[in-house]
Amino acid sequence: MLTVLDLVGIFVFAITGALVAVRKDLDIFAVLVLAGATGLGGGFIRDVLIGAVPPAALADWRYLLVPVVAGLVTFFFHPALGRVERYVTVLDAAGLGLFCVTGALAALDRGLGLVPAALLGMITGIGGGMVRDVLAGRVPLVFRGELYATPALVGAAIAVLGERAGLDTGLVAVVGASVCFGWRVLAVRRGWNAPRAARSAST
Repeated sequence: MLTVLDLVGIFVFAITGALVAVRKDLDIFAVLVLAGATGLGGGFIRDVLIGAVPPAALADWRYLLVPVVAGLVTFFFHPALGRVERYVTVLDAAGLGLFCVTGALAALDRGLGLVPAALLGMITGIGGGMVRDVLAGRVPLVFRGELYATPALVGAAIAVLGERAGLDTGLVAVVGASVCFGWRVLAVRRGWNAPRAARSAST
């Protein structure tokens, strides 16, 4: 079941990456590259950092197939996807919640401490989007005031603390993912942003 949810999250993230490529008028190769980078980037970074090699994305063919399918679907049907993008945003928030929790729990299983595990959970959730934005020549979303990394970190921390407290793994995963998901959706719908430094009169 966890693998299925993981693949669904990769598919949704990959669509967001492919949409960026389409809107920048890039070719089909770029669409597939950004789809793969967005869908697999966070998990790839996590696996390398915790020594889980080869990464799951290279050990299981399904992890490579899903972003390719998502990229092709976006390339050929992007007008329809653009019309339902608000729903893609909600699914993206669900993927963020899922990835931050699974990333944190995977780090715990590798013997990392509470803080490193929570940070790796956050990286799993946001890493793909950061790679996507860098490749597309954009300032990463997490640096533009969007409340994206903070919900991921809090969701991962909840999962890590609950696991260390001996609570049921499924329960802490659901709670952590739900907190991240709810926070992200509310931030998007209500326009909540992270604070920025005040500008001086000369800037």
